[in-house]
Amino acid sequence: MVVAYSLGVSALRSALRRSGGPLRRHLCAAQSVQCLDIPQEEADMIRSRAQIKRVLCVAEKNDAAKGISEILSSGGARRREGMSKFNKIYEYEYHLFGQNVTVTMTSVSGHLLGLEFKAPFQKWRSCNPVLLFDAEVEKYCPDNMIQIKHTLEKEVRQCQALVIWTDCDREGENIGFEVIDICKAVKPNLQVFRARFSEITPNSIRRACETLTEPNADVSDAVDVRQELDLRIGASFTRFQTLRLQKIFPESLANHLISYGSCQFPTLGFVVERFKAIQAFIPETFYKIIVLHEVEEDTVEFSWKRNRLFNHTACLVLYQICMENPIATVTSVTSKPKSKWRPLPLDTVELEKLASRKLRINAKETMKIAEKLYNQGLISYPRTETNIFPADLALGPLVELQTHSPQWGTFAQRVLDQPGGPNPRQGKNSDQAHPPIHPTKYTNTLQGNEGCLYEFIVRHFLACVSQDALGHETVVDIDIAQEKFSTSGLMIIARNYLDVYPYDRWSAKVIPVYEQGSQFQPSAIEMVDGQTSPPQLLTEADLISLMEKHGIGTDATHADHIETIKSRMYVGLTADQRFLPGELGMGLVEGYNAMGYEMSKPHLRAELEADLKLVSEGRKDKQIVLQHHIQKYKAVFIESVRKAKKLDEALSPYLGAAQEITEAEQQDMEIPLPVRKCPNCGRDMVLKKKRDGNSKYLSCVGFPACKTAVWFPDPVLEVSRDESVCPTCQPQPIHMLKFKFRRGSLPPMMPLEFVGCIGGCDEMLREVLDLKYLRAGGGGGGAGGLGGGVGGGGRRDNPHPPTSRPPRHEPPRVQRSNPPSPLPPVPSWTPQPRPPPGGGGVNVNPSTDVIVCNCGQEALLLTVRKDGPNQGRQFYKCNAGSCNFFLWADQPSQQRVPSNQGFQLPAPRTSQPPRPSIGYQNPSEGGRGQDAGTGRQVMCNCNESAVTRTVQKDGPNKGRMFHTCGKPREQQCGFFHWADENVPPSGGFGDGFNGGRDRGKRGRRAVGDCPVNKSFTAKKPRTCGICHMPGHTRVTCPQR
Repeated sequence: MVVAYSLGVSALRSALRRSGGPLRRHLCAAQSVQCLDIPQEEADMIRSRAQIKRVLCVAEKNDAAKGISEILSSGGARRREGMSKFNKIYEYEYHLFGQNVTVTMTSVSGHLLGLEFKAPFQKWRSCNPVLLFDAEVEKYCPDNMIQIKHTLEKEVRQCQALVIWTDCDREGENIGFEVIDICKAVKPNLQVFRARFSEITPNSIRRACETLTEPNADVSDAVDVRQELDLRIGASFTRFQTLRLQKIFPESLANHLISYGSCQFPTLGFVVERFKAIQAFIPETFYKIIVLHEVEEDTVEFSWKRNRLFNHTACLVLYQICMENPIATVTSVTSKPKSKWRPLPLDTVELEKLASRKLRINAKETMKIAEKLYNQGLISYPRTETNIFPADLALGPLVELQTHSPQWGTFAQRVLDQPGGPNPRQGKNSDQAHPPIHPTKYTNTLQGNEGCLYEFIVRHFLACVSQDALGHETVVDIDIAQEKFSTSGLMIIARNYLDVYPYDRWSAKVIPVYEQGSQFQPSAIEMVDGQTSPPQLLTEADLISLMEKHGIGTDATHADHIETIKSRMYVGLTADQRFLPGELGMGLVEGYNAMGYEMSKPHLRAELEADLKLVSEGRKDKQIVLQHHIQKYKAVFIESVRKAKKLDEALSPYLGAAQEITEAEQQDMEIPLPVRKCPNCGRDMVLKKKRDGNSKYLSCVGFPACKTAVWFPDPVLEVSRDESVCPTCQPQPIHMLKFKFRRGSLPPMMPLEFVGCIGGCDEMLREVLDLKYLRAGGGGGGAGGLGGGVGGGGRRDNPHPPTSRPPRHEPPRVQRSNPPSPLPPVPSWTPQPRPPPGGGGVNVNPSTDVIVCNCGQEALLLTVRKDGPNQGRQFYKCNAGSCNFFLWADQPSQQRVPSNQGFQLPAPRTSQPPRPSIGYQNPSEGGRGQDAGTGRQVMCNCNESAVTRTVQKDGPNKGRMFHTCGKPREQQCGFFHWADENVPPSGGFGDGFNGGRDRGKRGRRAVGDCPVNKSFTAKKPRTCGICHMPGHTRVTCPQR
């Protein structure tokens, strides 16, 4: 069972950041504090240190805990078992904080906590992989670490202080904070310290106790950012690749995990790039001239200063000229000292490369052995970027330890006896944390690769602190028919470091003595040809060099990334241990490169590594870096999914023909993106295809447990999710939908294709789609939540009573985090909302002249944010969202009466352009169009009589009569109304409002007809059939 938990890490880390600097070891007793002239804060700190009687120390591995305990207890530590059989507990007394304290030393086994998505996103098919870039993540304790966690929780209860003894690098700092989080959860007032050391030796460990510091939260934050990015990027791309390619190539990849990592992919890219360079290489023939001179038994070869020519004729002409006068004249003889430099101090990258080249031990095994040697106290910390020995590191005692060796002891004594003693050659890099890798103890008991690597580290260290090899080089230049040739000889004077470092070769080359100006007859002058050769496949050392050069990974992770591409079968090894890309690896790199994003190139990851370094130094904010790279990789992912066919095409030559898949299977592979949250269960609602495959519906992913759905009517030919988000509807995000309607199914002034919102704010769309909304759904914009639609498939019952929403201020614009959709722009239809049924009048508080809604509360003033004719227009709505009150704010001349005294006419607007409308003007004005139901004349928005026409186009409305503006088409105001629909009462809504609530249901009247000169009362609110209270129906009644 995986145990998940969350802790207040941010507060802890901010507190640690505020306090800095080393802590003093020599602390005075609490009773003497008052006599010291020190700040109150420091005095309090000293008092708190004096109260420490028991200290919990935690190392990263059991071997390290054992070694540190032996040093601090002088071999007298008492061992007992912890809850984990692999992590022992050591107890001893030690003088710390100016007093004797009891120390409990234990360990973890690497990272104690893992990072994972929350439960709804953990299953591979639980969501669209793109959602993993924004899904919630949490830290959890894996099953195999539970016992270690319990040990820490138990032991810390009796302790007043915690000292972190994990490795002093990024990962070690992060592991330390994991330990701190667990212990602080049990004991919040625990005092926390950090021990900084580079080797497990008495001097280093005791020095760390004397200079305890605070943990570095910035360094740990860099690891948190990397872990989260690796999880999000790796999981999304891995799920996408694996699920798709297993269906496309079932025979080759049926049970194959096709992983992706932002480090492993550029590493694979280096291998593929070298292989393709070899494939593309075209050899060229070249020609050159060599001169041979035999003196006694030795033959000296003089090389041509031109090196080589690729033109055969040109080389032949020069060769013939030399042959015509083949006398060589010595033009110069130069003798100069020559040195072969001793190696630089050893850092991690150089250790991995040299062990691979010289010892034939791969990087993964090298680092595993080096860590074991470090935990045994035989070498210093093996993960370092430093190749400069610090001035305060005493090298003499380290060299003296090696004088006991029968193999290199004599040379070690020579180093001690040389003038100036050990004299290291210094590099240029320092991580300011650890010295170069060097031996800290002598041993002769190691076997196998452990013995080989330890011997290499010792010999490298002794060579580094000795002297360069010295020699004498002689260079002889000759001239034959004005063509220049040269040769060189070497005489070694002092081998020095070469005596202990057999991994380097420097051979002497003997040549005869030549005098300047002398002449001789060459033994032979030859014209030879050759061919250029392609570069060789990469060795592991070459690959590590490229990774370091381009900033892929760190010195501590290079080996892991290389091992990953080997284990995934993306690459293989030749007989001489060179990397050869596999078919799958080749296809993946070529496919992603064909998409236009060079994901196999190092640029993306190198930028991330640079940002992580800035985070660890406190120069960049953790969250800013995290969000920047999440959005960058998310954009790449979306584009990659859109161009997924290129991946199939690239893999086909290697894995066989791609499997033909049906459109339905293609839909199954493309997990739909969420449109909004389900109002009933809170899970995602997505667009799905109906069984007939001809149309879509909106369904909750919780089906069959949750049956909430929206069924679109038959006139909707196509519907798809748009990237834009409605700024009004709640709970956000509610994505807009792209609709395409059947010709003739919409009023003439509405486009057949537009983008609309189904969250409830789009009144016209609700009418057109005949959607039914549930009040408890929480959809915004005054429309309530989301429920079932027509078609009988939607769930229309809500087991929960309606809840009112809190007041909201002006809704902000929603930023689009994803890149724009590649599809062409679709017009956005923003119809004009209508006053709600049941109390559409305006209430005015007579004492304050403020507008109140149907609930009797002060109405909320908002602004239309959607694109369309009403954008920027202000309106009033219910503050609590519990009634359907609505009023445009720019209609001040409208007569305001209490809601129980009826509707009234809104003042006409002239500042806005004519909008599509389904409203009427006052019928007392007269005109040509007459309503079929009442015989009254109908006025258009121009305040003129409307004309009556008949639909001629094929479709469900053919033959149906409607009223429209009588002006020429280019001058029409946009007025439209079906002749067979209900008319509003005299004094009804103008300027684009329709008094009919359900104009799609013929024969129903929103309000009764009233004479023009008579007042009328508001429609009585609909009441529940069970409790007879307004505001809900019997379906949603709380007493049901």
